[in-house]
Amino acid sequence: MPGAAVVSSWAESSPASYTDAELASRIAEIERAIRQARMEQLKLIAEADRRRVFAAQSARSTQAWLQSLLRIDSREAKARVQVATDVTPAPEEQGESPSAALPAAAQTLSEGTMGIEHATIIARCIRNLPEPSRHRVSEVEALLAENARRMCPRDLAKLAERIKYALDREGALREEHVQHEARELHYATARDGMLVIKARLDRETGAKFVEALRPLAAPRPETDGEKDSRTVGQRNADGFAAMVDLVLDSDQMPRTGGQRPHLTVTIDFDDLKQRLTNTPGTLTATEQSITAENVRRIACDCEVLPMVLGGDSLPLDVGTTQRTAPTHIRAALLQRDGVCAFPGCDRPPGTPQAHHIKHWIDGGPTEINNMVMLCPHHHRRIHDQHWSITMQRGRPMFTPPSSVDTSRKPKPGGKALPAAYQDTLRGLIPTPRTPEGTP
Repeated sequence: MPGAAVVSSWAESSPASYTDAELASRIAEIERAIRQARMEQLKLIAEADRRRVFAAQSARSTQAWLQSLLRIDSREAKARVQVATDVTPAPEEQGESPSAALPAAAQTLSEGTMGIEHATIIARCIRNLPEPSRHRVSEVEALLAENARRMCPRDLAKLAERIKYALDREGALREEHVQHEARELHYATARDGMLVIKARLDRETGAKFVEALRPLAAPRPETDGEKDSRTVGQRNADGFAAMVDLVLDSDQMPRTGGQRPHLTVTIDFDDLKQRLTNTPGTLTATEQSITAENVRRIACDCEVLPMVLGGDSLPLDVGTTQRTAPTHIRAALLQRDGVCAFPGCDRPPGTPQAHHIKHWIDGGPTEINNMVMLCPHHHRRIHDQHWSITMQRGRPMFTPPSSVDTSRKPKPGGKALPAAYQDTLRGLIPTPRTPEGTP
Protein backbone atom coordinates (compact mmCIF):
# COMPACT_ATOMS: atom_id res chain seq x y z
CA MET A 1 0.00 0.00 0.00
CA PRO A 2 1.58 3.36 -1.01
CA GLY A 3 2.55 5.42 1.96
CA ALA A 4 2.25 2.53 4.45
CA ALA A 5 5.98 2.53 5.19
CA VAL A 6 5.95 6.27 5.78
CA VAL A 7 3.03 6.06 8.20
CA SER A 8 4.58 3.07 9.97
CA SER A 9 7.95 4.75 10.48
CA TRP A 10 6.26 7.92 11.70
CA ALA A 11 4.21 5.97 14.24
CA GLU A 12 7.34 4.35 15.68
CA SER A 13 8.81 7.68 16.80
CA SER A 14 7.52 10.24 19.25
CA PRO A 15 6.67 13.63 17.68
CA ALA A 16 8.36 15.27 20.66
CA SER A 17 11.72 13.90 19.48
CA TYR A 18 11.60 15.69 16.12
CA THR A 19 13.22 19.00 15.29
CA ASP A 20 11.03 21.71 13.77
CA ALA A 21 12.32 20.86 10.29
CA GLU A 22 11.63 17.16 10.83
CA LEU A 23 8.11 17.92 12.02
CA ALA A 24 7.38 19.92 8.88
CA SER A 25 8.90 17.19 6.70
CA ARG A 26 6.91 14.44 8.41
CA ILE A 27 3.63 16.36 8.14
CA ALA A 28 4.21 16.85 4.39
CA GLU A 29 5.17 13.16 3.96
CA ILE A 30 2.03 11.97 5.71
CA GLU A 31 -0.17 14.28 3.60
CA ARG A 32 1.44 12.99 0.41
CA ALA A 33 0.95 9.39 1.54
CA ILE A 34 -2.71 10.04 2.37
CA ARG A 35 -3.29 11.55 -1.08
CA GLN A 36 -1.58 8.64 -2.80
CA ALA A 37 -3.68 6.21 -0.80
CA ARG A 38 -6.77 8.18 -1.80
CA MET A 39 -5.87 7.65 -5.45
CA GLU A 40 -5.67 3.93 -4.85
CA GLN A 41 -9.09 4.09 -3.22
CA LEU A 42 -10.48 5.97 -6.23
CA LYS A 43 -9.35 3.16 -8.51
CA LEU A 44 -11.19 0.67 -6.32
CA ILE A 45 -14.31 2.83 -6.27
CA ALA A 46 -14.27 3.06 -10.06
CA GLU A 47 -13.98 -0.72 -10.37
CA ALA A 48 -16.80 -1.25 -7.85
CA ASP A 49 -18.94 1.15 -9.85
CA ARG A 50 -18.25 -0.70 -13.10
CA ARG A 51 -19.14 -4.03 -11.43
CA ARG A 52 -22.30 -2.51 -9.94
CA VAL A 53 -21.32 -3.83 -6.52
CA PHE A 54 -23.99 -1.57 -5.00
CA ALA A 55 -26.77 -3.73 -6.50
CA ALA A 56 -25.58 -6.83 -4.66
CA GLN A 57 -25.63 -4.76 -1.44
CA SER A 58 -29.25 -3.64 -2.08
CA ALA A 59 -28.15 -0.02 -2.48
CA ARG A 60 -29.69 2.23 -5.13
CA SER A 61 -26.35 3.56 -6.43
CA THR A 62 -22.60 3.46 -5.93
CA GLN A 63 -22.87 6.83 -4.22
CA ALA A 64 -25.43 5.56 -1.69
CA TRP A 65 -23.42 2.36 -1.12
CA LEU A 66 -20.19 4.31 -0.57
CA GLN A 67 -21.92 6.73 1.78
CA SER A 68 -23.06 3.85 3.97
CA LEU A 69 -19.78 1.91 3.70
CA LEU A 70 -17.52 4.82 4.66
CA ARG A 71 -20.02 6.73 6.82
CA ILE A 72 -19.52 9.94 4.85
CA ASP A 73 -22.12 12.46 3.72
CA SER A 74 -23.79 12.26 0.32
CA ARG A 75 -21.90 15.22 -1.12
CA GLU A 76 -18.52 13.66 -0.32
CA ALA A 77 -19.61 10.28 -1.69
CA LYS A 78 -20.83 11.86 -4.92
CA ALA A 79 -17.54 13.72 -5.37
CA ARG A 80 -15.47 10.57 -4.88
CA VAL A 81 -17.52 8.54 -7.37
CA GLN A 82 -17.34 11.32 -9.97
CA VAL A 83 -13.60 11.87 -9.56
CA ALA A 84 -12.97 8.09 -9.55
CA THR A 85 -14.71 7.85 -12.91
CA ASP A 86 -12.75 10.77 -14.36
CA VAL A 87 -9.24 9.78 -13.25
CA THR A 88 -9.43 6.01 -13.75
CA PRO A 89 -8.88 4.47 -17.21
CA ALA A 90 -12.01 3.00 -18.76
CA PRO A 91 -12.10 -0.76 -19.57
CA GLU A 92 -9.93 -1.64 -22.57
CA GLU A 93 -11.65 -1.73 -25.91
CA GLN A 94 -10.37 -4.02 -28.64
CA GLY A 95 -7.40 -2.40 -30.29
CA GLU A 96 -7.35 0.60 -27.93
CA SER A 97 -5.23 1.36 -24.89
CA PRO A 98 -7.08 2.47 -21.76
CA SER A 99 -6.97 6.17 -20.86
CA ALA A 100 -8.51 8.31 -18.15
CA ALA A 101 -10.84 11.18 -18.96
CA LEU A 102 -8.54 13.42 -16.93
CA PRO A 103 -5.03 11.95 -17.31
CA ALA A 104 -3.16 14.99 -15.98
CA ALA A 105 -5.30 15.07 -12.86
CA ALA A 106 -4.80 11.31 -12.44
CA GLN A 107 -1.03 11.72 -12.61
CA THR A 108 -0.99 14.56 -10.10
CA LEU A 109 -3.20 12.59 -7.71
CA SER A 110 -0.94 9.54 -8.01
CA GLU A 111 2.06 11.69 -7.09
CA GLY A 112 0.25 12.88 -3.97
CA THR A 113 0.76 16.54 -4.90
CA MET A 114 -2.94 17.41 -4.92
CA GLY A 115 -6.05 16.22 -3.12
CA ILE A 116 -9.49 15.10 -4.13
CA GLU A 117 -10.82 18.65 -3.59
CA HIS A 118 -8.50 19.86 -6.35
CA ALA A 119 -9.59 17.04 -8.64
CA THR A 120 -13.25 17.87 -8.05
CA ILE A 121 -12.65 21.47 -9.14
CA ILE A 122 -10.77 20.36 -12.27
CA ALA A 123 -13.52 17.88 -13.23
CA ARG A 124 -16.24 20.51 -12.74
CA CYS A 125 -14.40 23.04 -14.88
CA ILE A 126 -13.90 20.50 -17.71
CA ARG A 127 -17.55 19.40 -17.63
CA ASN A 128 -18.73 23.01 -17.87
CA LEU A 129 -16.58 23.97 -20.86
CA PRO A 130 -18.78 25.12 -23.78
CA GLU A 131 -18.88 23.07 -26.97
CA PRO A 132 -16.81 25.56 -29.00
CA SER A 133 -14.00 25.13 -26.46
CA ARG A 134 -14.12 21.34 -26.10
CA HIS A 135 -11.05 20.99 -28.30
CA ARG A 136 -9.06 22.71 -25.52
CA VAL A 137 -9.98 20.21 -22.79
CA SER A 138 -6.47 18.72 -22.57
CA GLU A 139 -4.88 22.16 -22.44
CA VAL A 140 -7.21 23.39 -19.71
CA GLU A 141 -6.87 20.21 -17.65
CA ALA A 142 -3.07 20.29 -17.83
CA LEU A 143 -3.02 23.94 -16.79
CA LEU A 144 -5.27 23.31 -13.77
CA ALA A 145 -3.42 20.14 -12.73
CA GLU A 146 -0.08 21.96 -12.86
CA ASN A 147 -1.40 24.82 -10.72
CA ALA A 148 -3.02 22.38 -8.28
CA ARG A 149 0.51 21.40 -7.20
CA ARG A 150 1.00 24.81 -5.57
CA MET A 151 -2.53 26.18 -5.02
CA CYS A 152 -5.08 25.48 -2.34
CA PRO A 153 -8.55 24.41 -3.58
CA ARG A 154 -9.98 27.88 -3.02
CA ASP A 155 -7.38 29.55 -5.25
CA LEU A 156 -7.66 26.79 -7.85
CA ALA A 157 -11.43 27.36 -7.99
CA LYS A 158 -10.81 31.04 -8.69
CA LEU A 159 -8.47 30.12 -11.55
CA ALA A 160 -11.07 27.71 -12.93
CA GLU A 161 -13.65 30.46 -12.85
CA ARG A 162 -11.30 32.80 -14.72
CA ILE A 163 -10.85 30.13 -17.38
CA LYS A 164 -14.60 29.78 -17.69
CA TYR A 165 -15.01 33.54 -18.14
CA ALA A 166 -12.26 33.58 -20.76
CA LEU A 167 -13.57 30.63 -22.80
CA ASP A 168 -17.31 31.01 -22.26
CA ARG A 169 -18.15 34.69 -21.96
CA GLU A 170 -21.75 34.21 -23.08
CA GLY A 171 -22.23 31.42 -20.55
CA ALA A 172 -20.71 33.53 -17.79
CA LEU A 173 -23.03 36.39 -18.67
CA ARG A 174 -26.03 34.06 -18.59
CA GLU A 175 -24.96 32.75 -15.19
CA GLU A 176 -24.65 36.28 -13.80
CA HIS A 177 -28.15 37.03 -15.08
CA VAL A 178 -29.49 33.86 -13.45
CA GLN A 179 -27.80 34.81 -10.17
CA HIS A 180 -29.33 38.28 -10.31
CA GLU A 181 -32.78 36.80 -10.85
CA ALA A 182 -32.22 34.44 -7.91
CA ARG A 183 -31.38 37.27 -5.50
CA GLU A 184 -33.30 37.29 -2.24
CA LEU A 185 -33.20 38.70 1.26
CA HIS A 186 -35.54 37.72 4.07
CA TYR A 187 -35.74 38.85 7.67
CA ALA A 188 -37.91 37.78 10.55
CA THR A 189 -38.03 38.18 14.31
CA ALA A 190 -37.12 35.01 16.17
CA ARG A 191 -38.88 33.88 19.32
CA ASP A 192 -36.11 35.32 21.49
CA GLY A 193 -36.62 38.74 19.92
CA MET A 194 -33.50 38.78 17.75
CA LEU A 195 -33.77 39.60 14.07
CA VAL A 196 -32.71 36.77 11.74
CA ILE A 197 -31.49 37.76 8.26
CA LYS A 198 -31.04 35.36 5.34
CA ALA A 199 -29.79 36.58 1.98
CA ARG A 200 -28.48 35.43 -1.38
CA LEU A 201 -26.90 38.28 -3.31
CA ASP A 202 -25.59 38.42 -6.86
CA ARG A 203 -21.83 38.79 -7.07
CA GLU A 204 -21.90 42.53 -7.78
CA THR A 205 -24.12 43.33 -4.80
CA GLY A 206 -22.19 40.85 -2.69
CA ALA A 207 -18.92 42.60 -3.49
CA LYS A 208 -20.43 45.96 -2.50
CA PHE A 209 -21.63 44.45 0.78
CA VAL A 210 -18.20 43.00 1.57
CA GLU A 211 -16.42 46.26 0.73
CA ALA A 212 -18.79 48.23 2.98
CA LEU A 213 -18.73 45.76 5.86
CA ARG A 214 -15.05 44.78 5.94
CA PRO A 215 -13.57 48.01 7.36
CA LEU A 216 -16.40 48.34 9.89
CA ALA A 217 -15.98 44.73 11.06
CA ALA A 218 -12.20 44.78 11.41
CA PRO A 219 -10.74 43.59 14.76
CA ARG A 220 -10.08 46.35 17.23
CA PRO A 221 -6.39 46.91 18.07
CA GLU A 222 -4.99 45.53 21.29
CA THR A 223 -5.64 47.61 24.40
CA ASP A 224 -3.18 47.07 27.24
CA GLY A 225 -2.18 43.77 25.60
CA GLU A 226 -5.80 42.58 25.39
CA LYS A 227 -6.91 41.41 21.94
CA ASP A 228 -10.38 41.94 20.51
CA SER A 229 -12.44 39.22 22.21
CA ARG A 230 -15.30 39.30 19.72
CA THR A 231 -15.90 36.34 17.42
CA VAL A 232 -15.95 36.85 13.65
CA GLY A 233 -19.73 36.64 13.75
CA GLN A 234 -19.93 39.31 16.45
CA ARG A 235 -17.55 41.59 14.56
CA ASN A 236 -19.66 41.21 11.41
CA ALA A 237 -22.82 41.97 13.38
CA ASP A 238 -21.23 45.08 14.90
CA GLY A 239 -20.00 46.17 11.48
CA PHE A 240 -23.47 45.68 10.04
CA ALA A 241 -24.94 47.77 12.88
CA ALA A 242 -22.45 50.56 12.11
CA MET A 243 -23.36 50.34 8.43
CA VAL A 244 -27.05 50.71 9.28
CA ASP A 245 -26.27 53.77 11.41
CA LEU A 246 -24.40 55.35 8.50
CA VAL A 247 -27.35 54.69 6.18
CA LEU A 248 -29.89 56.13 8.60
CA ASP A 249 -27.76 59.26 8.99
CA SER A 250 -27.62 59.76 5.22
CA ASP A 251 -29.67 62.52 3.59
CA GLN A 252 -30.10 60.33 0.51
CA MET A 253 -32.53 57.90 2.16
CA PRO A 254 -36.15 58.09 0.91
CA ARG A 255 -38.39 60.02 3.30
CA THR A 256 -41.65 58.79 4.76
CA GLY A 257 -44.15 61.41 5.83
CA GLY A 258 -41.46 64.07 5.39
CA GLN A 259 -39.09 62.32 7.80
CA ARG A 260 -35.88 60.41 7.22
CA PRO A 261 -35.91 56.74 8.34
CA HIS A 262 -34.99 56.57 12.00
CA LEU A 263 -35.17 54.37 15.08
CA THR A 264 -38.23 55.22 17.16
CA VAL A 265 -38.47 54.22 20.82
CA THR A 266 -41.38 55.10 23.10
CA ILE A 267 -41.19 55.05 26.89
CA ASP A 268 -42.82 56.82 29.79
CA PHE A 269 -40.65 59.76 30.85
CA ASP A 270 -40.84 58.85 34.54
CA ASP A 271 -39.74 55.29 33.71
CA LEU A 272 -36.85 56.69 31.69
CA LYS A 273 -35.68 58.71 34.68
CA GLN A 274 -35.68 55.69 36.98
CA ARG A 275 -32.52 53.61 36.40
CA LEU A 276 -33.92 50.53 38.16
CA THR A 277 -37.39 50.56 36.65
CA ASN A 278 -38.80 47.29 35.31
CA THR A 279 -41.01 49.02 32.78
CA PRO A 280 -39.52 48.68 29.28
CA GLY A 281 -39.74 50.93 26.25
CA THR A 282 -41.03 49.88 22.84
CA LEU A 283 -39.20 49.71 19.51
CA THR A 284 -41.87 51.03 17.16
CA ALA A 285 -40.56 49.36 13.98
CA THR A 286 -40.79 45.82 15.39
CA GLU A 287 -43.16 46.40 18.35
CA GLN A 288 -40.57 44.76 20.61
CA SER A 289 -39.67 45.69 24.15
CA ILE A 290 -36.34 47.27 25.12
CA THR A 291 -35.01 47.92 28.61
CA ALA A 292 -35.06 51.42 30.04
CA GLU A 293 -31.28 51.17 30.56
CA ASN A 294 -30.67 50.77 26.84
CA VAL A 295 -33.18 53.53 26.10
CA ARG A 296 -31.08 55.83 28.30
CA ARG A 297 -28.04 55.00 26.17
CA ILE A 298 -29.94 55.69 22.93
CA ALA A 299 -31.36 58.91 24.42
CA CYS A 300 -27.86 60.33 24.97
CA ASP A 301 -27.80 61.52 21.36
CA CYS A 302 -31.22 61.60 19.75
CA GLU A 303 -34.25 63.70 18.95
CA VAL A 304 -36.85 63.78 21.72
CA LEU A 305 -40.52 64.36 20.92
CA PRO A 306 -42.55 65.01 24.08
CA MET A 307 -46.09 63.65 23.81
CA VAL A 308 -48.96 63.46 26.28
CA LEU A 309 -51.04 60.28 26.03
CA GLY A 310 -54.46 59.57 27.43
CA GLY A 311 -55.50 56.48 29.35
CA ASP A 312 -56.18 54.72 26.05
CA SER A 313 -52.63 55.55 24.83
CA LEU A 314 -53.97 58.01 22.27
CA PRO A 315 -52.01 61.27 21.91
CA LEU A 316 -53.65 64.26 23.60
CA ASP A 317 -50.87 66.79 23.05
CA VAL A 318 -47.52 66.86 21.28
CA GLY A 319 -44.57 69.17 21.74
CA THR A 320 -41.67 70.15 19.49
CA THR A 321 -38.85 67.78 18.60
CA GLN A 322 -35.63 68.71 20.37
CA ARG A 323 -32.19 67.37 19.68
CA THR A 324 -30.39 66.20 22.82
CA ALA A 325 -27.06 67.05 21.17
CA PRO A 326 -27.52 70.10 18.92
CA THR A 327 -25.45 70.51 15.76
CA HIS A 328 -23.13 73.16 17.17
CA ILE A 329 -22.39 71.02 20.25
CA ARG A 330 -21.64 67.97 18.06
CA ALA A 331 -19.29 70.05 15.91
CA ALA A 332 -17.36 71.18 19.00
CA LEU A 333 -17.19 67.62 20.37
CA LEU A 334 -15.90 66.30 17.05
CA GLN A 335 -13.20 68.95 17.08
CA ARG A 336 -12.14 68.05 20.62
CA ASP A 337 -12.72 64.27 20.69
CA GLY A 338 -12.76 63.14 17.06
CA VAL A 339 -15.08 60.18 16.44
CA CYS A 340 -14.33 58.66 19.86
CA ALA A 341 -12.53 59.91 22.97
CA PHE A 342 -12.27 56.49 24.66
CA PRO A 343 -8.62 55.69 25.49
CA GLY A 344 -6.93 53.82 22.66
CA CYS A 345 -9.95 53.73 20.34
CA ASP A 346 -8.96 53.07 16.73
CA ARG A 347 -12.37 52.94 15.09
CA PRO A 348 -12.71 54.31 11.55
CA PRO A 349 -14.96 57.30 10.97
CA GLY A 350 -18.54 56.11 11.31
CA THR A 351 -21.51 57.45 13.21
CA PRO A 352 -20.19 58.96 16.47
CA GLN A 353 -22.59 59.33 19.38
CA ALA A 354 -22.60 62.23 21.84
CA HIS A 355 -22.70 60.91 25.41
CA HIS A 356 -23.93 62.96 28.37
CA ILE A 357 -21.60 62.45 31.35
CA LYS A 358 -24.51 63.33 33.63
CA HIS A 359 -27.55 62.29 31.65
CA TRP A 360 -29.91 65.07 30.57
CA ILE A 361 -32.73 62.96 31.98
CA ASP A 362 -31.10 63.41 35.39
CA GLY A 363 -30.71 67.14 34.91
CA GLY A 364 -27.32 67.13 33.26
CA PRO A 365 -26.71 70.13 31.00
CA THR A 366 -26.23 69.80 27.24
CA GLU A 367 -22.89 71.55 27.06
CA ILE A 368 -19.37 70.63 26.02
CA ASN A 369 -18.06 70.09 29.57
CA ASN A 370 -20.79 67.53 30.25
CA MET A 371 -20.50 65.64 26.99
CA VAL A 372 -18.03 63.38 25.20
CA MET A 373 -18.04 61.83 21.73
CA LEU A 374 -17.94 58.02 21.59
CA CYS A 375 -18.12 55.36 18.89
CA PRO A 376 -21.15 53.00 19.21
CA HIS A 377 -19.02 50.19 20.72
CA HIS A 378 -17.51 52.29 23.49
CA HIS A 379 -20.78 54.11 24.12
CA ARG A 380 -22.41 50.77 24.89
CA ARG A 381 -19.43 49.72 27.03
CA ILE A 382 -19.61 52.94 29.08
CA HIS A 383 -23.27 52.31 29.87
CA ASP A 384 -23.09 48.54 30.36
CA GLN A 385 -19.94 48.50 32.51
CA HIS A 386 -20.67 51.82 34.28
CA TRP A 387 -17.43 53.63 33.56
CA SER A 388 -17.00 56.97 35.28
CA ILE A 389 -16.11 60.03 33.20
CA THR A 390 -14.88 63.33 34.59
CA MET A 391 -13.57 66.46 32.92
CA GLN A 392 -10.09 67.71 33.82
CA ARG A 393 -8.79 70.87 32.18
CA GLY A 394 -11.35 70.49 29.43
CA ARG A 395 -10.37 66.89 28.64
CA PRO A 396 -12.32 63.72 29.53
CA MET A 397 -10.84 61.24 32.03
CA PHE A 398 -12.18 57.67 31.98
CA THR A 399 -12.21 55.65 35.20
CA PRO A 400 -12.91 51.93 34.70
CA PRO A 401 -15.13 49.93 37.05
CA SER A 402 -13.49 47.51 39.47
CA SER A 403 -14.60 44.60 37.25
CA VAL A 404 -12.27 45.93 34.54
CA ASP A 405 -9.45 47.33 36.70
CA THR A 406 -9.34 46.64 40.43
CA SER A 407 -7.17 49.71 40.96
CA ARG A 408 -9.66 51.88 39.02
CA LYS A 409 -6.82 53.95 37.61
CA PRO A 410 -8.17 56.86 35.51
CA LYS A 411 -7.16 56.95 31.85
CA PRO A 412 -6.98 60.15 29.83
CA GLY A 413 -9.22 60.29 26.80
CA GLY A 414 -8.48 61.84 23.48
CA LYS A 415 -9.20 61.68 19.79
CA ALA A 416 -9.48 58.29 18.14
CA LEU A 417 -6.04 57.36 16.84
CA PRO A 418 -6.55 58.19 13.13
CA ALA A 419 -7.38 61.79 14.05
CA ALA A 420 -4.59 61.90 16.61
CA TYR A 421 -2.13 60.70 13.99
CA GLN A 422 -3.30 63.44 11.67
CA ASP A 423 -2.74 66.09 14.35
CA THR A 424 0.75 64.67 15.03
CA LEU A 425 1.70 64.75 11.37
CA ARG A 426 0.76 68.40 11.15
CA GLY A 427 3.80 69.12 13.28
CA LEU A 428 6.08 67.45 10.72
CA ILE A 429 4.72 69.46 7.80
CA PRO A 430 6.64 72.72 7.47
CA THR A 431 4.62 75.90 7.48
CA PRO A 432 4.63 77.48 3.99
CA ARG A 433 6.95 80.48 3.89
CA THR A 434 5.39 83.81 3.10
CA PRO A 435 6.99 85.37 0.03
CA GLU A 436 9.02 88.48 0.77
CA GLY A 437 7.13 91.66 0.27
CA THR A 438 3.80 90.04 0.99
CA PRO A 439 1.88 92.02 3.64
